[in-house]
Amino acid sequence: MKKSLAVTLLLAGALGAVASAHADPRARFMAANCAYCHGPEGKSHGAIPSLAGLEAKYFVDQMKAFKDGSRPGTVMQKHASGYTEAEYLAMAKYFAAIK
Repeated sequence: MKKSLAVTLLLAGALGAVASAHADPRARFMAANCAYCHGPEGKSHGAIPSLAGLEAKYFVDQMKAFKDGSRPGTVMQKHASGYTEAEYLAMAKYFAAIK
């Protein structure tokens, strides 16, 4: 009984973390713009890196680097320039919650 309760609580906590990351509908909407190149929900099946599961800080740091030009990219500088740091963080949390 105790074991099944512990498993239930563990699963509920994991689902709650995913739900809270997906609770911001703007983040999901903004992240949808990434799907064409990075795959649905950031899960790439090609040469372009996946975004799903990335640590939020890493995602934000890379977006800032694209925006300021310190990380070269073909189209990412334009994409990164269209978002604020708060929007980077919202998308970062969204992608970090996807496994």
